[in-house]
Amino acid sequence: MNSAELISSFADFAKEKNIDRPTMIKVLDEVFRTMIRKRYGTDENFDVIINPDSGDLEMWRTREIVDDNSEDIWDYDKIPLEEAKKIEPDFEIGEEVAELVKLEDFGRRIVQTARQTLIQKVKDLEKEGLFEKYKDLVGEMVSGDVYQIIGKEFIITDGEGNELTLPKSEMIQKDRFKKGEAVKAVIHKVDMNNGTPKIILSRTSPVFLERLFEQEIPEIYDGQIMIRKIVREPGERAKVAVESYDDRIDPVGACVGMKGSRIHGIVRELQNENIDVINYTENLELLVGRALSPAKVSSMKIDKEKKRIAVYLQPDQVSLAIGKGGQNIKLAGKLVGYELDVYRDIKESEVDDEDVDLTEFSDEIESWVILELHKIGLDTAKQVLALNGEELIRRTELEEGTVNDILTILRSEFE
Repeated sequence: MNSAELISSFADFAKEKNIDRPTMIKVLDEVFRTMIRKRYGTDENFDVIINPDSGDLEMWRTREIVDDNSEDIWDYDKIPLEEAKKIEPDFEIGEEVAELVKLEDFGRRIVQTARQTLIQKVKDLEKEGLFEKYKDLVGEMVSGDVYQIIGKEFIITDGEGNELTLPKSEMIQKDRFKKGEAVKAVIHKVDMNNGTPKIILSRTSPVFLERLFEQEIPEIYDGQIMIRKIVREPGERAKVAVESYDDRIDPVGACVGMKGSRIHGIVRELQNENIDVINYTENLELLVGRALSPAKVSSMKIDKEKKRIAVYLQPDQVSLAIGKGGQNIKLAGKLVGYELDVYRDIKESEVDDEDVDLTEFSDEIESWVILELHKIGLDTAKQVLALNGEELIRRTELEEGTVNDILTILRSEFE
């Protein structure tokens, strides 16, 4: 392989990988200088001239002519007079000799190694470029097609053919994608593992929901409406607090649209995730009331030091506040940044004199267990016993054994 073929094949490969001309020349110069150092021990007295467009390569070795008996004849930049005269008979001591070094002089093995090195360097540059590109795009939306499914990861290809990774752990539980199907996600994080970039996508991140809102709602994209906070149970329920900078714009109405027209596309993309859009306010009490919607709060006690709020509701509103599997109250608490404890607001005339407050069982039931029951609006023994074991397990984070123990203790009180 001559120099023109080597450079031409490299240049074509580099252009295919979108490597720019200055970088291409820099890589070629670096590889040829590595070859020179291997052969001559140094490249300090060598000039390398490359034109990747024409495939031209010139390597010139420059040395000073010294006397044949000089002690300097072994220096890398010196040449004995006798050897110099073989190049040009008229040379004299003190003159400089510029000698053309041909690629063929290095031997076939070194040239083949250089070719492999050039290809590897282009691949490394491509990886570095991909890492730098996506590192600056974390949090941005990307669309691609499912290329391959490997174990618990979906390989997604973007418009340029780059491979991105969507782990099942970052997918909505109801997501079912087939090979070739289009997928939307946000760039969650970008890592470099052993020189190979790994771009991780996510569909469960609150940022994904935020980007969908920006895409579907012009007022958010234009900055007239601001998203203050998003909390999600991916694929199940989400709460989005929005605020308008223009008094003429109703932020909730603008996000939902006429008969839900604007939010419908977002809900469909998120596998029918139930999205509550809330008008943000600095008034904590008002924000808590809105976050617990559709339940209507009777009153509340805020403990800012412990970051807890006791919320009192009418008995028929408790289940609405808690929501399916406790989702509503959990998300409301995350949205406002406080732990919310639900209590029934019962009048004295409605109190059952035979009932017993759960705190009376603190010597038999651990305090954190009683707190879990309070969170779902259960304050007394009879309120707990009104529900079966399966319902208690579903609505709390208690294990089956713990629930059975609680029911046994409470039942014994009334036997």
